[in-house]
Amino acid sequence: MNWKALQEELAKWREAGRSPDFWWRDDDAGRATPELESLLRLQERAGVPLALAVVPAHAEPGLLARLEAGVTVLQHGTDHVDRAAPGEKKTEFPAAEPAPEALARLTAAKHRLASQAGGRFRAVLAPPWNRLPEHLVPRLQPAFIGLSRYGPRKVSGSLPQVNTHVDVIAWRGGRGFVGEDAALRATVRHLEARRSGAADAGEPTGLLTHHACHDAEAWRFLERLFETTRAAGARWRASVELFT
Repeated sequence: MNWKALQEELAKWREAGRSPDFWWRDDDAGRATPELESLLRLQERAGVPLALAVVPAHAEPGLLARLEAGVTVLQHGTDHVDRAAPGEKKTEFPAAEPAPEALARLTAAKHRLASQAGGRFRAVLAPPWNRLPEHLVPRLQPAFIGLSRYGPRKVSGSLPQVNTHVDVIAWRGGRGFVGEDAALRATVRHLEARRSGAADAGEPTGLLTHHACHDAEAWRFLERLFETTRAAGARWRASVELFT
């Protein structure tokens, strides 16, 4: 798939009198690295709001306090340690872990992260590997005001959920850029599903990045994606707006 396909899909939204919206989440932040600096420079150049999912145990003192406007801090689990039982997919929150223990870990980590991030912090959980046992979801409140995972959301209960839908990393293919074709295909597919009613039209199309894994091609793709969508009148929404 090429950029023309994305432009044509965006044009169909305009013809229908609708304005497509997007949002951007980047995972696994915490330490000052050249890749994180590149991410923040891109955010500033593009003028696109960024939700930075930070691992509380990895957060360096002072790093979060100097984030610029347009960057919001979400909580990326507690320590990003895989606690999966044999046969389970990678997860920080195994199904067998008692809910009170998981919630206590999350709440303690939230307080640490909030104290470092200050006003940039939003009490939204983005669990590592996008996995969280469903029995924990209704128990996240009141400590958390929202949840973000991957894939079209299935809204249930009162906890706001806004997911991501376009992952630019090929996790099973060398952990590099998934490629322009695959990234554009995922973007157009979710936009089409929203426009046709096959997916929740109210859930903005979510871009998921992992700055530590980006190569030059991935950075170029992101630059062009921001330019193309904004030129077509699309809106990139801030997480403070999505999770109120």
